[in-house]
Amino acid sequence: MIWQGRFDGEEPLFHRVFQRVEEETNYDHISTNDFVLHGFAVDEGVKRNKGKVGAKDAPDIIRKNMSNFPVVLPDFSLLDFGNITCDDQNLESAQNILAENVSKVLTKGGKSLVLGGGHEVTFAHYSGIRKAFPDKKIGIINIDAHFDNRQPENGVGPSSGTGFWQIAQEGKIHSLHIGIQRNSNTLKLFDTAHQLGMKYILADELFFENLPSIYQRIDDLLNEVDVIYVTICMDVFNASIAPGVSAAAYNGIFVDAAFMHFYRHILKSQKLIALDVAEVNPSYDIQERTARLAACLVNEWFMI
Repeated sequence: MIWQGRFDGEEPLFHRVFQRVEEETNYDHISTNDFVLHGFAVDEGVKRNKGKVGAKDAPDIIRKNMSNFPVVLPDFSLLDFGNITCDDQNLESAQNILAENVSKVLTKGGKSLVLGGGHEVTFAHYSGIRKAFPDKKIGIINIDAHFDNRQPENGVGPSSGTGFWQIAQEGKIHSLHIGIQRNSNTLKLFDTAHQLGMKYILADELFFENLPSIYQRIDDLLNEVDVIYVTICMDVFNASIAPGVSAAAYNGIFVDAAFMHFYRHILKSQKLIALDVAEVNPSYDIQERTARLAACLVNEWFMI
């Protein structure tokens, strides 16, 4: 049993997350503002991108680390629709399934939460939002060291590194990429970002004294779109706090006061309807640090 934790009592004041989870299969049971969870137990895109596989095993471990957090808001509700897998190497099929399910969630007024899996989850999650809201302007905040805007290779197809290139092929992209590392992206990827209109904030810019500028750039995006989707690639963080990823970063960012200020600012937006965490790789994790951090970042959304 995954959803379990310390039991202090049945009264709401004692509740922890595991006590508010309903394992579901019927999308008609979704109510407005329910958090609705899907696991994307897929890393075929990481394999195609020549990365270290193992992220497909992350969703249940992140769930376990989410379970024991205290419930802060009285009306908090989490519906868990289980995991989507990709056992036949057909990444596109798995992405389509997630997109269909996410569309159902959002159409019912739920908030979509997805636990990856590789960062190929981005195109799938975005596709579900687009399906639910074909006429809305969708903004994406990508907290990541990488742009993930590679063009798919011939004979390989889409991967964990192509999501934003794929999104841009469907129309004008409205995205802000926070935590981009100069030593993790070639000049070609920077050029592609400029060509596609992908705005970004470098990891070097993420310090407390620079928060006014960071807030402004976040607000610029929030003001120009109708809905917001946040995707967090765990390899944006320093290897000391997130060792369990495909591409660990010795100079990655920390979850310090500056990070928490702008992260919570994003979460407070009434336009936020979807969030995912990606690239937790339990095969390389130490004491479940990376899974725990991913769970903590998700839990912040539950507390807003």
